[in-house]
Amino acid sequence: MPPLRMPRSRGKKLLAALSVLGPGLIAAAAGNEAGGIVTYSSIGAAHGYSMLWLLLLSTFSLVVTQEMGARMGVVTGKGLADLIREEFGVRVAVFAMAVLFFANLATTVAEFAGIAAVFGTHLSPVLRGGLVLVIAAVLWLLVIRGSYRRIERVFLTLCAVYIVYIFAAYQSGPDWGVVLKASVQPSFPRHDTTFLPDAIALIGTTIAPWMQFYVQSSVRDKGLRIDDLRTEKADVFVGSTLSNIISFFIIVTCAARLYPMASMESASQLANSLSGLGKWGTLLFGVGLFNASVVGAVIVPLSTAYATTEAIGSESGLGRKVRDAPLFIAVFTALVAVSALVVAFTKEAQLLTLIKGAQICNGILLPVILVLMLRLVNRKRLMGRYVNGVVGNGIAWLTVGLVSVLSAVFLVQNLLPR
Repeated sequence: MPPLRMPRSRGKKLLAALSVLGPGLIAAAAGNEAGGIVTYSSIGAAHGYSMLWLLLLSTFSLVVTQEMGARMGVVTGKGLADLIREEFGVRVAVFAMAVLFFANLATTVAEFAGIAAVFGTHLSPVLRGGLVLVIAAVLWLLVIRGSYRRIERVFLTLCAVYIVYIFAAYQSGPDWGVVLKASVQPSFPRHDTTFLPDAIALIGTTIAPWMQFYVQSSVRDKGLRIDDLRTEKADVFVGSTLSNIISFFIIVTCAARLYPMASMESASQLANSLSGLGKWGTLLFGVGLFNASVVGAVIVPLSTAYATTEAIGSESGLGRKVRDAPLFIAVFTALVAVSALVVAFTKEAQLLTLIKGAQICNGILLPVILVLMLRLVNRKRLMGRYVNGVVGNGIAWLTVGLVSVLSAVFLVQNLLPR
């Protein structure tokens, strides 16, 4: 009996669907960059499993916000900063981009700090700094000389490496009954002064503002149309869900092996503390951290370059020459170069505060970006019949409210005298 063959029309449909995948997977996976891994790791080490329920709630918010951005990109054919400038004016756009730029600069420094941390215990400071600069140059060339398709293939491949954290979690031997209970039962430690800033940092790294700009701009760059919307929604859903599953296993690994750890001085200390996982477990965690740092060191500067150029109406996009998109390439180059140089000439112990500070900054900035997105996605003039539904609006506004309250309490606690 001859083998069954897929009908040509069905095969073409499958290939067409697969060709749409990418923006949602990459944007969500890149959220687990070096700053995210250090944040999740320190949360597991300091709070055990007590924040897993908050990660679960954040997953729903991540899916909804990423889907909103992808849908706006498909329907309008424009990036988020483009729409902010056109609908709210240049002043609002420039203000949002200025805050985003400095937050993303700190985040990009965190990515190169993650790269340095992987080699920190094996190389002298001079060699470590030189290696960071070499890796920065290689990543810069990949983006400047590559097309969108080529770069997307590279990062889709790198995203698959995140699976190593699942193996690391099982190697750590947690009590899965306790893990499952903590995932659905909210807890608010009253006397833990680090709980609030760490909660903001968790939300800020799970739903980072730069992710919203990247997913919408990459959808535009890829040239997706209305016919691709259903597949792109699946891309966003799968990417966001898998990303937070990885985050879940990172927290579980560090909670099982390190809790309670009062403080973490550096990312290298994290790697050393995980020696209890055995040689292979520690190696897996190190490979994951390096991979995440490389992905973030490209995606975060790219999202910044997209947002900055779109905010003032300048040309942007991967695969363009310097003369076609000078500001886009200049912003990307500046972020990569400055961040790599800062890390190359800074002691590793001084970088951890910046890494977590960047995530808190992302959390505080998030409501501003989400409010602008919600106003845009609900405008029928822009979106037609593709405006938000009741459920999407409800989850998004709840996210805005929760993060706003947490941020307000955090700022009051830290700015007002006791």
